[in-house]
Amino acid sequence: KLKFLDMKKYILTFGLFLMTVVFLNAQVDTKATISNKSAVSNQKEVKQAEPTGNDNPNAPVMIFENEVHDYGIIEQNADGRCEFSFKNEGKEPLILSNVRSSCGCTVPEWPRQPILPGQSEVIKVKYDTKRVGVINKSVYVYSNAKVSPITLKIKGKVESQNAQAMPEKKMDDAAAPVNK
Repeated sequence: KLKFLDMKKYILTFGLFLMTVVFLNAQVDTKATISNKSAVSNQKEVKQAEPTGNDNPNAPVMIFENEVHDYGIIEQNADGRCEFSFKNEGKEPLILSNVRSSCGCTVPEWPRQPILPGQSEVIKVKYDTKRVGVINKSVYVYSNAKVSPITLKIKGKVESQNAQAMPEKKMDDAAAPVNK
């Protein structure tokens, strides 16, 4: 009878050991999967921002007048609109497939029709100036051009309306301090 109880203890101990190993292995696999997914999503972000080349020698070529718009210092709730002018200097029509921003506070508008060689167009961007602070946003232009996407940037600083107009202290000569 003693041997049967000892055998039962060994089986229970071995079973607990086996369950612990399986449980720990499952946790390690889950952590590895999560870190792999995060690494893959980071790679996707990098791939989206990396320009790719179009091997077609006749491909459209987007030439922007400026790829950066600097608002400077603007007031809160001011008009946050700007435009990026560009020209198709390639030999085929330019088609913008998507124009997206790095966040929801920046909204782009772009031409949906093909831009013929030699034609100029404009991408309009509206930044939400309700937010106070530094502006540093990107707009990604995806197209059939030789280089795509092209990254446009907006920068500047939004100051609160109170910071723009500090009230001036008015002194009354009659209320001036007297030297003793």
